Amino acid sequence: MKQRGVAVWFTGFSGAGKTTIATALTKELQSQGYDFEVLDGDEIRENLTKGLGFSKEDRDTNIRRIGFVAKLLVRHGVIVLVPVISPYRAIRDEMREKIGDFVEVFANAPIEVCEKRDVKGLYKRVRAGEIKQFTGISDPYEPPLNPEVECRTDLEELEDSTAKIMNKLLELGYIS
Repeated sequence: MKQRGVAVWFTGFSGAGKTTIATALTKELQSQGYDFEVLDGDEIRENLTKGLGFSKEDRDTNIRRIGFVAKLLVRHGVIVLVPVISPYRAIRDEMREKIGDFVEVFANAPIEVCEKRDVKGLYKRVRAGEIKQFTGISDPYEPPLNPEVECRTDLEELEDSTAKIMNKLLELGYIS
C-alpha cells in the first residue's frame, strides 16, 4: 500500500479523548497495513522531555521536541499520531509549518465533561491544589481556528471520530 507521511496532531483538554481516538485509529491503520507511530504526550514527557515543567516556555520546548521527532518520521513516509494537549495555537502553527504534512484534529469536549471523565485523576488533584498551571483551569487553552477535523467527543461515538479522520486522510491523499 502506498502512503505519504503525515503528522496527525491531536489537540484538546486532558480527558477530551485524544489518546482514545489515536488508539482506535492505530487499529484501523494497522488493519489496513499502514506504517504508523504514536508519539503519546505522557510517554514523551516520561522519556524525551523529562525534567520540563509546565511553564509556557517548557510547554513550547516539549512541543518543539515532539514536532522534531514527528518531522523525521513523516519525512520517511510514516503516519505519525501525536495526541498531546499542545494548548497554544502559535506553537501548533509553528509545527504545521515545520512538518509540512500536518493534519490538526481537535478533540473537542467541554472542560466540565473532561473533568467528569478525569481518567488520570488530574482534575481532582488540580482542585485539591496539588497541580498548578493546568490547561483549561489555571492555564489557557487556545482552540484551533480551522482544524482539518473536529471530533466532538461529548456528542459522537468513537467510531465516528475515527472515520472522520480516516476520511480526511483519504481525501488529502495520505492513504489510498
